[in-house]
Amino acid sequence: MKAAVYYGPRDIRMEQLPVPELAEGEALLRVLRSGICGTDAGEWVAGPKVFPVLHPHPNSGHVGPMIPGHEFVGEIVTVTGDDSFQPGQVVVSGAGVSCGQCDRCREGRTNLCRQYKTLGLNMNGGMAEYVSVPTRTLAVVPQGVSADHAALAQPLAVGIHAARRSQAKSGDNVVIVGAGAIGSFVLAGLLHLEAVNVAVIDFPGPKLDRARTLGAQYCLEPHDGLAEQVIEIFGGKPDVVIEASGAPGQLAFSLGLVRDGGRVLGVGIPKKAVEIDMHSMVFREISLDTTLAHVFKDDIPAALEILAEGVLGEELAENPVPLSRLGEALDRLASGGVEGKVLIDPSL
Repeated sequence: MKAAVYYGPRDIRMEQLPVPELAEGEALLRVLRSGICGTDAGEWVAGPKVFPVLHPHPNSGHVGPMIPGHEFVGEIVTVTGDDSFQPGQVVVSGAGVSCGQCDRCREGRTNLCRQYKTLGLNMNGGMAEYVSVPTRTLAVVPQGVSADHAALAQPLAVGIHAARRSQAKSGDNVVIVGAGAIGSFVLAGLLHLEAVNVAVIDFPGPKLDRARTLGAQYCLEPHDGLAEQVIEIFGGKPDVVIEASGAPGQLAFSLGLVRDGGRVLGVGIPKKAVEIDMHSMVFREISLDTTLAHVFKDDIPAALEILAEGVLGEELAENPVPLSRLGEALDRLASGGVEGKVLIDPSL
């Protein structure tokens, strides 16, 4: 089969590999679409940060081989040890593989499993014509949802999990800083879960237009009086601020913007360490939380429900590109030149 193989920073090679063999409880998927995200771009530019050293190459400093791709949708070819799935079904994978036995899994926090692994980050993933997947990470795609849209299910589930972690409740005033892909997924998750009032902040252009289409009541552009504008439209400081950009200074801005006793959720990952004003946080009793990945049983079904409604996919999914252009697509993403979600079609 044709596969993209990661060896190290800016070193992904197109290779011919054997079709994966199946263990018990796995399905072989013919990959229809595979998406990329900021984590993939970080591995491409400055990795390895997530990929393990599987087979170090002497004197090269490279890591690999590893097939990337943790956001994918595929058609089942064969399946072993699980009669709940059948060949021909189109499925998405949550990509995260948890043990189901540790204390974190028993708490329902499978994304924090002590043995957590992710397809495409710690084991071979979906940037190939075929991938073997544990069936417990699979969900059937509803009829009428295209492969392009279904490929958004995993990153959308991450946004839904973030929305849950924000603890925003109906009637709350919420600000999302950043209207990129993850900000859009968080927005869609929030509006799916609760009747909140949402303002989204970003520079003028397609991303902010998309936030308006997805249902944000207010779409605001950065300027010197932005905090005062937020207070004016909400009649006070917001209850929750979600920092989804990772841009310099935005976490500090979010902490200053939220009301006393409010909550800030860090979603965007800054490239450098950030400083925060702990004195202000303590004396205003501000809660600062973070979020990681998703919980399969809760968030993947919710993501498929949203995608079945049809709006989000049209707004985010770009036309798929061939696997051979993966490096070019990662460069675009790393440089900030992507407005939506880049999808790869391994059959091209």
